[in-house]
Amino acid sequence: MIETNKISYEKAILIGIINSVQSETIVNDYLNELSFLTETAGGHVSKRFIQRVDKPNPKTFIGSGKIIEIQNYCIKNDIGSVIFDDELSPTQQLNLEKILRSKIIDRTGLILDIFAQRAKTSYAKNQVELAQYQYLMPRLKGLWTHLERQKGGIGMRGPGETEIETDRRIVRDKISLLKKRLSSIDKQMSVQRGNRGSLVRVALVGYTNVGKSTLMNLITKSDVFAENKLFATLDTTVRKMVIGNLPFLLTDTVGFIRKLPTQLVESFKSTLNEITESDLLLHIVDISHPNYEEHIDSVNEILGQIDSIDKPSILVFNKIDRLEDDSFIKSNKLKSRVYISAEKKININELKEKIYKYVRNIHVKRFPYNNFLYPEID
Repeated sequence: MIETNKISYEKAILIGIINSVQSETIVNDYLNELSFLTETAGGHVSKRFIQRVDKPNPKTFIGSGKIIEIQNYCIKNDIGSVIFDDELSPTQQLNLEKILRSKIIDRTGLILDIFAQRAKTSYAKNQVELAQYQYLMPRLKGLWTHLERQKGGIGMRGPGETEIETDRRIVRDKISLLKKRLSSIDKQMSVQRGNRGSLVRVALVGYTNVGKSTLMNLITKSDVFAENKLFATLDTTVRKMVIGNLPFLLTDTVGFIRKLPTQLVESFKSTLNEITESDLLLHIVDISHPNYEEHIDSVNEILGQIDSIDKPSILVFNKIDRLEDDSFIKSNKLKSRVYISAEKKININELKEKIYKYVRNIHVKRFPYNNFLYPEID
């Protein structure tokens, strides 16, 4: 552990692999993000290890030589956590813990930990807890390595269940309870969404930390929590907004990320219903990030998983104030795109006009007799 201004941070190392799918450049970018995730979770990255492998070792994910190198470094530097950028199988995680004598965390486990820290409402806490138990279920044996299965024979017959099997039953019961609890809340939220009337619904979507909440606060004059950390916002926030004299609902949703754990997508489907039931998506992109195109692809992949990829959308490229070269903006001016800086309040009126046009078209199609109420903007 190291202390900075009396705050303790656990020392960690990061592990990534280069293969036919992931080049060295891509892996380094992934590890940059993993480092940000680690800091968000309260860790301090001491070193990165990268190995070139055709495919992961089924027993230990990485090769024996690299494991020895990592083992020596962990011992000399008092490393508390070894964090892998890819999801490990329960067997790989168990074997690595035995060899390295450190906490072994994969990308999925780290994201789940951050979600657990960030969850504030009981609904978000239940969603995260469900995802954690689903992730934990196949890993119980690794978490209880001090327990041994009971064996048949004289004097060895027990009550019929080993402690591991008892824990599995408890976890299964907990998963069932959480699903019922969330189902009940889902029904309440569905009623609430229905009670919002026939207003057009607009949802902010995007990669984590692209400035969705900052933009939400700016254009709705609200106070949604915004911070320069990953997953600063987990709970959905809905605000009524009026542009000109045209009212609609604007929703801020949880940020997405590459390799988002399937458990979280499943657990947060109710929250993501705010996206599936929206009429228009504002896809916010951090244009200053060197791999913003991959971020767009990651968001689109998750939108595809929740059947929302074909919804009308506006690409909102944020943080243009951080660009040194604006040639991309000049050569890519399209009707479905707008370039802004939420922090510096650049081109916000242009964004509002574009939202107005889209929302007006949706509203007029739904209520053609209201056409005269909302004038067109050239």
